[in-house]
Amino acid sequence: MITAILAIDQGTTNSKAVLVSADGEILARSSSPVGISHPKPGWVEQDPKRVWQSVLEAIGSCLAAAPKVAIAGIAISDQRESVTIWDGETGEPLGPVVSWQCRRSAPVCAELNAAGHSGRVEALTGLPIDPMFPGPKMKWLLDRAPSGRPLRLGTIDSWLIHCFTGGKVHACDASNAARSQLLDLNGKVWSDELCDLFGVSKAFLPEVRDSASHFGETLGVPGLADGVPIAAAIGDSHAALFGHGAFAPGDGKVTFGTGSSIMTTLPYFIAPQNGITTTIAWSLAGKPTYAFEGNILVSAASLPWMANILGLPDVQALIDLAETAEPQVPGFVPAFVGLGAPHWQADARALFSGITFNTTRAQMARAVTDSIAFQVHDVFRAMASQSPTPLGRLFVDGGPSKNAFLMQCVADMLAHPVIQCDAAEASALGAAYLAGLTLGLWPDLEAIRALPRKTAVLKPGSSDTATRLATWQDAIFRSTVPVTSSMGE
Repeated sequence: MITAILAIDQGTTNSKAVLVSADGEILARSSSPVGISHPKPGWVEQDPKRVWQSVLEAIGSCLAAAPKVAIAGIAISDQRESVTIWDGETGEPLGPVVSWQCRRSAPVCAELNAAGHSGRVEALTGLPIDPMFPGPKMKWLLDRAPSGRPLRLGTIDSWLIHCFTGGKVHACDASNAARSQLLDLNGKVWSDELCDLFGVSKAFLPEVRDSASHFGETLGVPGLADGVPIAAAIGDSHAALFGHGAFAPGDGKVTFGTGSSIMTTLPYFIAPQNGITTTIAWSLAGKPTYAFEGNILVSAASLPWMANILGLPDVQALIDLAETAEPQVPGFVPAFVGLGAPHWQADARALFSGITFNTTRAQMARAVTDSIAFQVHDVFRAMASQSPTPLGRLFVDGGPSKNAFLMQCVADMLAHPVIQCDAAEASALGAAYLAGLTLGLWPDLEAIRALPRKTAVLKPGSSDTATRLATWQDAIFRSTVPVTSSMGE
């Protein structure tokens, strides 16, 4: 019988279950959709019960497709900055999962920024005050929860740990806690100052543990025996960085999905500047590893949107059309829910600029595909400007990373090689590797770094990007200028 780790990758649109063997091979995988609702403009939420049910469905299908395995432990990677609330006694959800994409806390964030709290918050947490981050969302959930109940409040890893352990454990890992905007990054503890500022009681928050840690054991989970250890938890983007073996300072990765996350490992904590953030990448044996990060709110999600507008059958048809575009491509900014790093303009809106009667469908398609590379460029340059070490290997993962044309555009725009990775499950693998450290399947980071990985290096070409970059920068400026109207005057 094969020994394996069951890795759960709970994402924005689906939950995945992946069985990883002791030699790092994927034995089986499965996924189940989650579902997203938009009750008001800018609001994005999910059903916490459906999140858990999708995890169970993915586990069931994965185990059914696998050879006979002995599950040594469970690893969790999860969508970050999404939070929920539940009753600590009954386990019943008391509110929705408020998604990382949700902008319902924008007015509160604007008030906090106007009151001058941004500098202090960024110094403690490495994060700007922005609707993406959970502090104000947690307060929104607390304000609508019944009083007098033993409330539990947390990120998605803490909700899954609660579900896996039959409600016996309320804990999260340091990487997820670092994205809450309530954690003092230097002390790796919940901050009284931050909890007071955002109006969140520490009594409801989970215990913060190392990413490779014992988070309890399964109890009453359909399809799994009781007593299986939960041996790791980590945010999905952090998990991908770990899964690539990007342990050296300056190593980084770009995860392409609904949005994008760019991360580069740091040798020590550095207070961020220029619109990027600092975070805990992972924590091992009580010691955090820090990373710069830039969060792009909308990345590949713009591709199916544009394919539909142009009447194309799928995203691949859009990319094929983009490859045929003539020069003089218009600008396109995918600020459908505002702009993230490094601009952080919550009121920015999506737009095309520079369109003429001569603009073709192919050029519009190319403008949308180019926007993926331009956004990465802006974050990458902000990181390079303040990194204490040169930026080194840059891995790419996520569905769009498999497309050679898209990734060549990224390499060209960055003037830096990118490394395509064959494994589609980078986040699940990273979580599994952490669990393997907890369980003793791998002795140290060097053993994980030595695991076989199939990669391909795309070197930057000689194409002229200066004109295209100028068009992009002009479009960014236009998307962030407040719209005024004289109609009716």
